[in-house]
Amino acid sequence: MGRRVWGCWQGVLSTALLYGSLALFTSILHNVFLLYYVETFVSIYKIDKISFWVGETVFLIWNSLNDPLFGWLSDRAFLSSPQAGSQITNPEVVLKRLKALATNGPLFALSFLAFWVAWASPGLQFLLCLCLYDGFLTMVDLHHSALLADLAVSATDRTRLNFHCSVFSALGSFSVFLSYSFWDKEDFYSFRIFCVTLAAFSVLGFFLVSRMLQRRFIKEIHPKQDDASALKELNVGHAPLNHPEKPVTIGQYLKQLSRHRNFMWFVSMNLIQVFHCHFNSNFFPLFLEHLLSDNISASTGSILLGISYIAPHLNNLYFLTLCQRYGVYQVIRWLFMLKLGLSVAMLLAGADHIYLLCVFIASNRVFTEGTCKLLKLVISDLVDEDFVVNRRQQAASALLFGMVALLTKPGQTFAPLIGTWLLCVYTGYDIFERDSVKESVSGSHVASSSGNPPLRLGCFYMLVFVPITCALLQLVAWSRFTLHGRKLQGIKALRQGAQQGHLIDVKAI
Repeated sequence: MGRRVWGCWQGVLSTALLYGSLALFTSILHNVFLLYYVETFVSIYKIDKISFWVGETVFLIWNSLNDPLFGWLSDRAFLSSPQAGSQITNPEVVLKRLKALATNGPLFALSFLAFWVAWASPGLQFLLCLCLYDGFLTMVDLHHSALLADLAVSATDRTRLNFHCSVFSALGSFSVFLSYSFWDKEDFYSFRIFCVTLAAFSVLGFFLVSRMLQRRFIKEIHPKQDDASALKELNVGHAPLNHPEKPVTIGQYLKQLSRHRNFMWFVSMNLIQVFHCHFNSNFFPLFLEHLLSDNISASTGSILLGISYIAPHLNNLYFLTLCQRYGVYQVIRWLFMLKLGLSVAMLLAGADHIYLLCVFIASNRVFTEGTCKLLKLVISDLVDEDFVVNRRQQAASALLFGMVALLTKPGQTFAPLIGTWLLCVYTGYDIFERDSVKESVSGSHVASSSGNPPLRLGCFYMLVFVPITCALLQLVAWSRFTLHGRKLQGIKALRQGAQQGHLIDVKAI
């Protein structure tokens, strides 16, 4: 009876739906982590400034290195050119990634829990928790992102997969709404129970969905293995058609990437995007407190907070329809121009228009995060170009996603460091010096007496000048990216031709 029900569910749920649901089990935890981990260690565990900076610096190094490291360990066998009778099929690659998700998904959920209970000195716990959490998050995100390039090649199918991810990511963002009800710095018990509940749901989800997808792709592999065995029997006693090539070394792979111009321009743009996304996440509560708290109610603040996390995913559903019509490159370019235009308009309007500030703070995060959601489609196109140009045996999707992260994830660590430094230099506000913080926010006359602008004005200038600077730099880098239009269509046609018979039809399984 149990097997019959299990088989019934597998028949009803499409591969694209199951793939998208994996984003839910990540986003319900990661959104809460981004919003509360700094506040937890600074305000509750009372971490000192030196320990915070040391932890963020070590995290910067680990955060950058673990992506290419895990990607290399996963995909190094795919880098050589295809050999006769030895090509790895796409279902085998997909099954390998699903097994990694089934193992690392639950471990990622358990590492999330380590933040919310004090079990060591604040500095040591901060360092260990960040590195442990990011290690498992990297494994989950790397293999889930790589599946986007492995499951489909056509822009339509990849957009369909990304569409399901956006729907489930939006559902996962509701954890932010709920977290606001449980968050209390004076009584942390309720918030801990809330986090345990989220982690348990995530563990169960990763286990069930990964297992359902594994069973589906095992069925794909068996017929291909039978065909391969028959061919092998026919070739007994015959010399191989080609001499095996030496595997590509990490040095050779890096040299290939350095000649990949579109890759280099993309990571230049994406580094700025990662910085801006995390800057918004880290300082959103600060902007609410010092720009709007005197003029809006707590419930309005909670609604703004929730909208800023959910709207990017819902907005992405519309962006994906635009991508199908105009192409990903053009839509991303429009978003950069929109970010620049809105920021300049807000600068000209000034900090006294409260409702305009509410709209800008929310829309700034919505459009910035919306852009981030589309970038996986661009990386998948870069995977196709890398496969064709370097004549890979199999697309090294996880490795390329890892190399992108190596060069762009430092923006995640630079965001809180540069943001807190700018505030301290410009306004005298230091989040680590609690006594001086009280003096800084007690009135503008205190700030004026020290020669610094008021904190509210400093927050406003940060709010508008950071996106203006980011948008200008991104437009310059994006104008040099050429993998779009006819060139992209040609690359996809070449990959589909090279892997004919080894790719998976997402709609058919």
